[in-house]
Amino acid sequence: MSDDFEVVIVGGGPVGLWLACELALARVRVAVLERRANRVTQSRALAIHGRTLEVLALRGLADRFLSRGRPVPTAHYGALNTPLDFSVFDTRFPFLHILPQATTEGLLEERALELGVDIKRGYLVETIEQRTDGVIAKGRNGAALFQLSAPYIVGADGARSMVRRAAAIDFPGHPARHTMMLADVVLDSPPVLPMVTIVNEAGGMLVVQLGDGVHHRIVVVDVPTDPKKLSEPVSLSGLAAAATRVADMDFRPRDPIWLSRFSDETRLAEHYRKGRVLLAGDAAHIHSPMGGQGMNVGIQDAMNLGWKLASVLRDAAPEELLDTYERERWPVGEVLRRNTLAQLALFSTYDPSMLALRCTLDNVLRVPEVNRQLSEEVSGFGVAYPEPLFLPAQGWQHRKGVSGHRLPDMNLALEDGSHTTFSRLLEDGSWLRLQLSLDEKAPSDVGSIKNVNLKNGSNHRVFTNLASVLVRPDGYLGHVRPADDARDAERPAA
Repeated sequence: MSDDFEVVIVGGGPVGLWLACELALARVRVAVLERRANRVTQSRALAIHGRTLEVLALRGLADRFLSRGRPVPTAHYGALNTPLDFSVFDTRFPFLHILPQATTEGLLEERALELGVDIKRGYLVETIEQRTDGVIAKGRNGAALFQLSAPYIVGADGARSMVRRAAAIDFPGHPARHTMMLADVVLDSPPVLPMVTIVNEAGGMLVVQLGDGVHHRIVVVDVPTDPKKLSEPVSLSGLAAAATRVADMDFRPRDPIWLSRFSDETRLAEHYRKGRVLLAGDAAHIHSPMGGQGMNVGIQDAMNLGWKLASVLRDAAPEELLDTYERERWPVGEVLRRNTLAQLALFSTYDPSMLALRCTLDNVLRVPEVNRQLSEEVSGFGVAYPEPLFLPAQGWQHRKGVSGHRLPDMNLALEDGSHTTFSRLLEDGSWLRLQLSLDEKAPSDVGSIKNVNLKNGSNHRVFTNLASVLVRPDGYLGHVRPADDARDAERPAA
């Protein structure tokens, strides 16, 4: 079996599916190879953060996800009592959206099929051979052998990524030190609040209402912690006893739909790219689930990679653009590694000194600047790419003044008197040039940029004193031109 694909994605979870959507939007021929014959019904991830909702909105999909699940206005850091405050951000989504991963994956698969993505289930990739002009993936579909070749392959195949191992990319970090029990159950005596965290001398636990309005998730640190327990099955009675010990009350869990155990194994790939092999999501970074960040960071990995890979394949950018994927996303993975380790330390240690530290940090978290910094890390709103990037409007040359900060979604008044939103203008995945100075003419020889004239003086404060703004396909600033620069360009030389 050999099909004509430009990118092969190994792994059909949320990260692989979103990358496939981004590539198919740019008319890249893409195949997703998923070893499981059917979608997973259990949901390790529960939370969609505000920045990920913005990413979905940039492609016109946010409402599909908001129509399911349930928003929660705050989140926690290390199960501290002082909540993270998302209301300080300029965003349409200042909340945490609770939606089981199985539902998220189903919605993303629906979108991928709409775009014509070839999703091949039951395809186990066993070997990868990288050549100068492409990559060959070989494996089995049941008893049948298959072989697929493509210029690039992306490993979105999880923590034990075969793609990462085949590319000989190191995965340094530390093995499991703590185990935690998880159960998705019905509670006969549920807590009043939709999300409850408890940490005391008896242990730590989290209880959160799932988006279906019927089930709750209970997570309990299994004390004494023993990584060897990771392979032991979790019993409903054992989890109920541990939860009662920590909460000092019996929530009376019953009818489990999932019982599992997970650990705090934490690793970060040494590289996100090696030649024609790239990594995204859990294939590049694993960690404890503190803050519900993993799937969100993975989807944002895919958003960053998708338009860059498509640009290279369409000869709209040199291959060196792919190096910026690692330079931009590896530091995000490092922040993820560090903050999940810090949060787990606060959640899994119960001696008097740690409990005293928790009280101190609760007070520190009430300082607005501190709360905002940690909220930025957990939500993804704080991600920025300050390094200069290739720009299509400049013949893909490095240029000073590039700012990789995110632009919030906003209502926009256009020069012709009509109105739209920022996210709607990016739904096709192209570069976007917003012009505020009508005296400045847009370059006519750059077909990869959509030019839109805004009504001067009637839009968001971010455009104050600017002549034009160039926006990347992922919603981050590519370049800004101050109004003074435009006027200077029009003045005759002395």
